[in-house]
This record gives sequence, C-alpha cells and structure tokens, in this order.
Amino acid sequence: MTVDQRPSPVASDIERRVERIWKDVLGVAEFPSDATFFELGGQSVSAVRIIARIEEEIGVTIDMGDLFEDPDLATFVRDVAAKAPHEQA
Repeated sequence: MTVDQRPSPVASDIERRVERIWKDVLGVAEFPSDATFFELGGQSVSAVRIIARIEEEIGVTIDMGDLFEDPDLATFVRDVAAKAPHEQA
C-alpha cells in the first residue's frame, strides 16, 4: 500500500462514526459486510434518522437518494467521506 492509498486518520474516524450511526439506527450489532440498507430493515424513517444524525454529528449533508440506492455500509461510508469537507476527509 502506498502512502496515498492509506486511509487518513480522519477518514477512519468518519468510517467509525458512520458505522456506529448505521448500526444504532438500524438496530443491528453484526451483519454480513455486503448486507445493504434495505436488507438490514432500512425504511424511509430510518433513512431520515441516519441522514439527520450524520449531518448533526459529522457535519456532512447526505441526500436521501444515496440510501435509497440500497448501498452496503462500505459504499455508504465512501459516499459520506467523499462529501466531507477537506478538513475532515
């Protein structure tokens, strides 16, 4: 892995925080890594809660459509990290 490929400590922090929000809102502790938002019981109410918490706790605005594309956690984390201000990501 080159220096450019290593995740930054801040990106890792964002990953941990998004994962915690995802697990908390969806009420899951463990799940297959490829399990998607809807497979884990995600609904419009949980999408609103996840988006609101990410905005409140991380300061990143996410479009609800991002969750309705039914991502797995890793894909969603990449989307959030990509939208984080450069100081955070």
